[in-house]
Amino acid sequence: MPELPDIQAYQQALRERLVGKEVEGIRLQSPFLLRSVEPALESCAGRVVRDIRRIGKRIVLELDQERFLVLHLMIAGRLHWRKAGAGLPGKAGLAAFDFEDGSLTLTEAGSKRRASLYVVQGEAALAEHDRGGADVFALDLKGFRHILQRENHTLKRSLIDPRFFSGIGNAYSDEILHHAGLSPLRWSSRLDESQTERLFDSCREVLTLWCDRLISQAKKSFPEKVTAFRPDMAVHGKFGKPCPQCAAPVQRIVYASRETNYCAPCQTNGKLLADRALSQLLKKDWPRTLEELEARRQS
Repeated sequence: MPELPDIQAYQQALRERLVGKEVEGIRLQSPFLLRSVEPALESCAGRVVRDIRRIGKRIVLELDQERFLVLHLMIAGRLHWRKAGAGLPGKAGLAAFDFEDGSLTLTEAGSKRRASLYVVQGEAALAEHDRGGADVFALDLKGFRHILQRENHTLKRSLIDPRFFSGIGNAYSDEILHHAGLSPLRWSSRLDESQTERLFDSCREVLTLWCDRLISQAKKSFPEKVTAFRPDMAVHGKFGKPCPQCAAPVQRIVYASRETNYCAPCQTNGKLLADRALSQLLKKDWPRTLEELEARRQS
């Protein structure tokens, strides 16, 4: 799912291409995309794009007279900039937003249709799409600590909860926790002052690094290759590959459809974490350290 750095890259590219331009028409190929009834989608034609906003992981096209198009790309939705009137691919194509000098197209890989589009009138109605998560760049350390300790969850769960923090998902939470040297399964209530400050600083440093990097790329060309797995990431999607800090193999735990990557020496004092189902199955046979794991592989 596109997260804060990816959404900001999209914002950069869309502002350059759409702000001040009139929406000539919207072609809806998948009826499952549109999740609202009033105002009608057709009523957006002829309106000018005034700004591109972000609400969490949602992209908002602000049109004339407080009319908004709210796009949530979910896991597999992606935006593309094509020549004016470009056709949509048969299975993946969901919609096209046509302008005089190009068409913004929306596609979604796979068979599940999770991406959504809402047409919204007025700021109050737009605010209903805000899950309430705070922007870490708008917080001070005290505010960050208050949100983190409001409920007791694992750090991974706290960072990706849209009610707590805005725009952080599975990929960048892994990178943040590795940068901070903290276990993804550590309870938020058990962080001391120095660890909380370290996590706060890591959130800002990691997100700033990737926002700057992706925005810079978006200034050169439209971001066509938005992915949660990037070669320069430290641990996310790097299972089995060497940690850039200590060279130990990156580990992973899997729960439902979400994968968490971490470095045992850097984040858990060398302890291997087990996903719930596997640890219950193996019980005492689950290897606790990298040394135990390697010994079992050799045997």
